[in-house]
Amino acid sequence: MKPRVNLRLDPKLHAHLGETAASRRVSKTDVLEEALSLYFDPERNLAVEDRVMKELKSFERRMGQLEYDMQLSLETLGHYIFYWLVRTDPLPEQERDMAHALGQRRFDHFINQVARKLKDDGGLVERAKR
Repeated sequence: MKPRVNLRLDPKLHAHLGETAASRRVSKTDVLEEALSLYFDPERNLAVEDRVMKELKSFERRMGQLEYDMQLSLETLGHYIFYWLVRTDPLPEQERDMAHALGQRRFDHFINQVARKLKDDGGLVERAKR
């Protein structure tokens, strides 16, 4: 024999329970047992947890990309300022072709240094964390 439980329900909820039981042609007890079984079933929340985990993984991936982009931007800006303020020598206007070639070499060197710094030691952001 099943244990007996006495419940107090809101009148609207009790009416809804009666309508549901009548429409399914089952007892109110059957409706309540089914509802409580679903409520206490751990598998019921699994789909929700899977969706939340998927969103968290997507968020984590986007945050990682954002952190990488910020590191790249900071490293690029830092090296640009360094080269612009410290290593750029003024060149005469009559040596424009030579200045262009020098500028290209400097730019290539600059890009290679940024890439190497990010690859080797994480760049300015990692050094600032230490």
